[in-house]
Amino acid sequence: MKTAKKSPHTRCERGFTLLEMLVVLVIIGMLVSMVGPRLFTKVDAAKVQTAAAQIKLLRGAVETMRMDINVYPTAEQGLKLLVEQPTEPALRQRWKGPYLESAVPLDPWGNPYFYQPPESSNQAFVLISYGADGKPGGTGNDQDVGVDTLAKPATTP
Repeated sequence: MKTAKKSPHTRCERGFTLLEMLVVLVIIGMLVSMVGPRLFTKVDAAKVQTAAAQIKLLRGAVETMRMDINVYPTAEQGLKLLVEQPTEPALRQRWKGPYLESAVPLDPWGNPYFYQPPESSNQAFVLISYGADGKPGGTGNDQDVGVDTLAKPATTP
């Protein structure tokens, strides 16, 4: 009885070689490097749009509350007055909140919104997100988002 010897060349092995796997990884890396930056710019633009939408919502809530209590929140009271009753009895009677369904949101970068009450009756309150860096001013992702609630009059020379 003869046993057939298998030659090393007739084996049938399945799988990928290391070289084939490296080529595929390089191709995937190149695709990610081309597509990735475009996706991240979309994420940044979405954060700016989210901040603008939240500011509109918060401005509407502040204005609704002002119509109920006849004053804007002070700088100390801030936006938390939208969800917490005032401590002053006169304001507490007129307060019909909460004016938001949940707590005052943070901006998309995780920072609190900056609120400044009007300094006089003919001025608007300020509601701003300081952008990604959380500091006033900046450019790009660090640029402030939001404006005063009233349009500022044009200055003439």
